[in-house]
Amino acid sequence: MKIDRLIGILSILLQKEKVTSAELAEKFEVSRRTILRDIESINMAGIPIVSEQGQGGGISIMDGYRIDRTLLSSDDMQAILSGLQSLDSASGTNRYRQLMEKLSADDTACVNADNHIIIDLSSWDRAAVADKIDLIKKAMEQRRVISFRYFSPNGEGRRRIEPYHLIFQWSAWYVWGYCTQRRDYRMFKLTRITDLDITDEICENRAVPEYIPDKLRHTRGKIKAAVKFDASVKWRLIDEFGADLLRYDDSGDVVMDFTWSDKHSFFNYILTFGRDAQIIAPPEYRQEFAELVKNIFSVYET
Repeated sequence: MKIDRLIGILSILLQKEKVTSAELAEKFEVSRRTILRDIESINMAGIPIVSEQGQGGGISIMDGYRIDRTLLSSDDMQAILSGLQSLDSASGTNRYRQLMEKLSADDTACVNADNHIIIDLSSWDRAAVADKIDLIKKAMEQRRVISFRYFSPNGEGRRRIEPYHLIFQWSAWYVWGYCTQRRDYRMFKLTRITDLDITDEICENRAVPEYIPDKLRHTRGKIKAAVKFDASVKWRLIDEFGADLLRYDDSGDVVMDFTWSDKHSFFNYILTFGRDAQIIAPPEYRQEFAELVKNIFSVYET
């Protein structure tokens, strides 16, 4: 895309005193004529670029123009590289590393520097998720409606949405958009999506609201309960909720007060702890959970 190339050219000019149009053309795999048009676009944006002909000439930012040439230090570039590499881990490609190489004036010093920070966002089925990400990105670029089968705790069914955002949140990938069935904005987990297709239907011209991540999704809701956990699973509770929310009884067991979105998902979460968790309040939830456990046990009775 042109905007990516313009940012890349400007980044290089911030890092180097002078560069030739031939070097930029080779780096961005376009013609010299295209580079010259890009330089003109940068000029029109208010950043004065000068071009000197002959031996020792090249393209540079005008002397005296006040711009911070250390806008992206080597440490900054390395931090950006870590983030871009994390996206590569999810997509299964090297496209973001290649973008970083184009943004860096000195590939050897920056891009190939030893990086002690490794971020792996890939899931167990990385290839399947990567394919969905690519298809959804294509649909968003073309402003097309996508169709897919979705599996949720409430059942499964076919959905059609106008996709607006791909989101990595809660250690998983989601697509957020306008659901034509619910007539509202919804978020869908990519690992629960199958039979994904781009339709011929064009997205409506909507005033799309800003996406606001619900980082505290389990601190609000209708379900309120107290649960006691064996001290042996304290590590998991700290990992999922932080140490500040934990309190302890006289025996050293952990007691937590929960607010959950719905009873079904709350019970399912408590089940994952097996014998190491028990609902202590309110009494009706404790009784309902006990009945659920009995029904599960009856399946295995001989």
